[in-house]
Amino acid sequence: MRGSILRTAWLSETFPVRLSLAARIFACGIAPAACFMLTGCAAPAIAQGGQVDQCRRASEQEIAALFDRWNASLQTGDPHQVAANYAAHSILLPTVSNVPRLTPADKEDYFRHFLQNRPSGKIDLRFVDIGCDTAVDAGLYTFTYGTTGQVVHARYTFTYRWEPGVNGGRWLITSHHSSAMPEAEPQ
Repeated sequence: MRGSILRTAWLSETFPVRLSLAARIFACGIAPAACFMLTGCAAPAIAQGGQVDQCRRASEQEIAALFDRWNASLQTGDPHQVAANYAAHSILLPTVSNVPRLTPADKEDYFRHFLQNRPSGKIDLRFVDIGCDTAVDAGLYTFTYGTTGQVVHARYTFTYRWEPGVNGGRWLITSHHSSAMPEAEPQ
């Protein structure tokens, strides 16, 4: 036991950062399996009311399809349908406006103007990261405006959260940032 105490003291002096419970248990010589059980990693999270909180994990293809859903809502020309992809508590930092859009009405207002150009998007490069009830889809996309033929290359980030509810729930956008590429395309 004395060796364990000395090991813990040495760790504390050598690394003055506060040691986690797992680090202290390991330093005391308890087997890693016991450490795993003691830190709570073996059991699912318990939500309020004693219900087991299950994670909703998506596949990369499912997250990629969320852009297709959003892009298809652009094709309707209906700002309400586009805004329906966003969670009630979300932010849109759009490409062609300096104004952050926080409310559903703000988002509809932005899309009312944006949709006049009849935009259609396509992903050029994608990075997806999936967590528990959350996902990030970031990369590069290109928009072509049907009214003018203008092409805009931009960077994007969508963050999503799984919203349980009617019909089993659905993924909604919690933040969407889009910015035009800062450098001109090489000729």
